[in-house]
Amino acid sequence: MSGLAYFVGPEVPGPTVLLLHSWHGLNSASKRLADRLADEGFTVLAPDLLAGAQPATPAEAESTLAASDPNDLVAATLGGLGVLGRTDASPVRVVGVGMGGSLGLWLSVRRAAQVEAVVSFYGSQSIDFDGSKARYQLHLAGDDPWVNSDDAVFMAATIGLSDLAIESFTYPGTRPGFFEDGDFFDRDASELAWSRLVPFLRSESDP
Repeated sequence: MSGLAYFVGPEVPGPTVLLLHSWHGLNSASKRLADRLADEGFTVLAPDLLAGAQPATPAEAESTLAASDPNDLVAATLGGLGVLGRTDASPVRVVGVGMGGSLGLWLSVRRAAQVEAVVSFYGSQSIDFDGSKARYQLHLAGDDPWVNSDDAVFMAATIGLSDLAIESFTYPGTRPGFFEDGDFFDRDASELAWSRLVPFLRSESDP
């Protein structure tokens, strides 16, 4: 895989997690999230989707994405999945934040046989989920300027209509970014989301 990545895991390798960061890049908050997942027993790979860029503000992030080649984002995502596939042939669990959440939802359809579960924070996709084999857990901010309530309901319904397991949680009074360290971090909402995320990742899909 070209580019950079952050790889961390327990002493005894555990279930693999592909961590897809937000539009703020592979920053210290993303790495701390990877470390927390590793402490819970998961082997985690977080590819750098923005080739080293770490935009500090939404305006900078929008500018960085506008100047980025979407094919590079896709290549980095698929490359990370490929690396984990060579480490462990079992389907992976994907955790995505913001932009990474949307990519994770897309990946579960594009590489259905390789994705066992998706946890998406503030991500959104208006795609056909037919063909996916994944379980889904969606975490949504109560006040989101990019994903409104209609978008969230439509996405959850689309996943459900494909006979896929889905859990969806909205956190009133929060903004995108409530889960990870940053300007909109909300400790109570973040801890509640974490208490839901870890058991979901540890559970197994029905055969």
